[in-house]
Amino acid sequence: MPHCIIEHSKELGNSISPAKLIIAVHQGAFEAGLFREKDIKTRILSFKDYQVGSTKLNFIHVTVRILAGRSEEQRAILSNAVLSELEKLSLSSTSLTVEICEIDKESYAKKLV
Repeated sequence: MPHCIIEHSKELGNSISPAKLIIAVHQGAFEAGLFREKDIKTRILSFKDYQVGSTKLNFIHVTVRILAGRSEEQRAILSNAVLSELEKLSLSSTSLTVEICEIDKESYAKKLV
């Protein structure tokens, strides 16, 4: 835990590699101080078709899924830490958003096989 899912506009790949985005988000989640580095899972999805407002602005949206039970303050720290790492990438004309979603503990299942 957590699961960090990066969604981004495909055109952004001309400016920055997916690996750099993964590293930035992973680092932000770690720097929040809520998780062990080895427990952070980060993955990325690229979108060719999208619209942001009335333009085709590049975007990065990160959803961080965590088990329920963290305080509002902890969730804000996590969100801001991830956003801060994205800002360090010095991208231009790119919408950056981070969302923290809670996973219901009772319905979450996990097994290493």
